[in-house]
Amino acid sequence: MADLYDELTMTPELRKAHQLNDKAVMAAYGMPVKETDEAACVAWLMRLYQEKVEEVEGAGTEKNR
Repeated sequence: MADLYDELTMTPELRKAHQLNDKAVMAAYGMPVKETDEAACVAWLMRLYQEKVEEVEGAGTEKNR
């Protein structure tokens, strides 16, 4: 599986599909597509995830009061 996602060996079709998927995710989450690379996209998504975890954990704490 890892070989399929190796930038050096992936097929052109898979590379294109991967790029289109990245652009769709970026657009769905309001990222500036042209200015966002994959590392920035992952960082953005992880920040959103962390915010959601903190929100859920905070809601759970409030219910226990």
